[in-house]
Amino acid sequence: MWRFLLKLFKSDTSKAYQDPMKKFLIVGLGNIGEKYEETRHNIGFKILDHLAKTEDFSFETLKLGDVATYKLKGKTFVCLKPSTFMNLSGKAVTYWLTKEKIPLDNLLIITDDLNLSFGSIRLKTKGSDGGHNGLKDIQAKLNTTKYNRFRFGISDAFSKGRQIDYVLGEWSKTEQRALPERLDTAVELIKSFALAGVNNTMNSFNGK
Repeated sequence: MWRFLLKLFKSDTSKAYQDPMKKFLIVGLGNIGEKYEETRHNIGFKILDHLAKTEDFSFETLKLGDVATYKLKGKTFVCLKPSTFMNLSGKAVTYWLTKEKIPLDNLLIITDDLNLSFGSIRLKTKGSDGGHNGLKDIQAKLNTTKYNRFRFGISDAFSKGRQIDYVLGEWSKTEQRALPERLDTAVELIKSFALAGVNNTMNSFNGK
């Protein structure tokens, strides 16, 4: 009997230990406030909002951000839209990673990228901040450049000295017409990240 109970206990603790590997923190970067909703810099928020609409869940305002949790095929997605403003995104990321006991390998940051043409998507497992203040703060708080980031291209179609106006500007009419299809693809990438793994997802989605 004792051997049976010991075996059962070990099985339960092993299962509990593996659970964190089934949980993922999906962070969309952006700035809070109505005036930023349709800006290029808020594509991280926009993608998570589209995921919520597609999967029929809603966010609630909690510490350091709007948070939602949903499950798909045995995986738990903790979705976060930080309320710290872009330049302090790392504070919210580290808080929710710790609170939810999520391994760094299961973190995905969604961000805009000026170096990619509009709508292009790239998933990477490491890299520099590329001058992006949100990534810069996350890198500083995590003390590493090795974390997964989903880069959504917004292009660099701005004149010299107008970068800030461009990233904080709203989508053009042409971009607005193209966004729905790009958002659908972004949602599929997020699901694949958790269900198929980062390497398979990079092979399937990078360049699409």
